[in-house]
Amino acid sequence: MKNKLTIVLAVVAALAAAAAGVYTARQQERTAPSAAAPATPSQAQHAALNTLLGLELADADGARQPLAHWKGKILVLNFWATWCPPCRHEIPAFSAMSSKYQDKGVQFVGISIDTASNVRSFQRERQVSYPLLIAEPSVVQLTESLGNAAQGLPFTVIVDKTGVISRVKVGMLSETDLDTTLGRLTRP
Repeated sequence: MKNKLTIVLAVVAALAAAAAGVYTARQQERTAPSAAAPATPSQAQHAALNTLLGLELADADGARQPLAHWKGKILVLNFWATWCPPCRHEIPAFSAMSSKYQDKGVQFVGISIDTASNVRSFQRERQVSYPLLIAEPSVVQLTESLGNAAQGLPFTVIVDKTGVISRVKVGMLSETDLDTTLGRLTRP
């Protein structure tokens, strides 16, 4: 009986998180500035980004990966979970864009709000062309300061070569929108 209750509660929590992400994304789309004119990051966002880039997160096999390793590159930091349908839906496009822009100084990093075993299983099912790391609870809290007030998923932060947040998106980021943003950031 306890196992059934635990499973039901986990499913309800997953659905609530996904719904919060979709709702927040729709609200932000109504009030967000156009993609051509990125918003200036706040001091809180900049501080949260610096904290995030100073961390080492484990990959699905437990190896620690310093996010500072990718400083100086355009970073696409995608917060996701295996139980989040919109997250799973956008990963193939992110993989395609990662391959397209890898020679132009762009690094994608998936930061999962999930367990290592779930991420390993996901990696066996799908080919992901970029590193997938596991977020610790403190990292999840950082997303609020990065611009994800509802802490919904998926959540993507795009950082330019100089370490400045160029784009923040709660909810799915379309391949076209991502391609446009990265094209703008990689122009000589």
